[in-house]
Amino acid sequence: MSLDSATIRRIASLARIRLEEADVGRMQNELNGILGWIEQLQAVNTDGVEPMAGGAPRGEPAMRQRPDAVTDGGQPDQVLANAPDRAHDYFAVPKVVE
Repeated sequence: MSLDSATIRRIASLARIRLEEADVGRMQNELNGILGWIEQLQAVNTDGVEPMAGGAPRGEPAMRQRPDAVTDGGQPDQVLANAPDRAHDYFAVPKVVE
């Protein structure tokens, strides 16, 4: 597949990218190069290769999930260890509205 200069201008317009006339040729070469790489990837024989989604084999959940439980963390000292200023178990910030 090869893109012509009219298609490049249309893509730039749809993407809301201002493309100077001098840059149309360079952009055309770059996009045609990218499409060439995609064509090379499509030519690779993938017969017998299991598709992967999230790194997990087919039929297994992509990631083991923890229980969805609301907690307060229970670690205020560790959370606030590097805070520049704190007030009890909270971050203290300077007053910005008077």
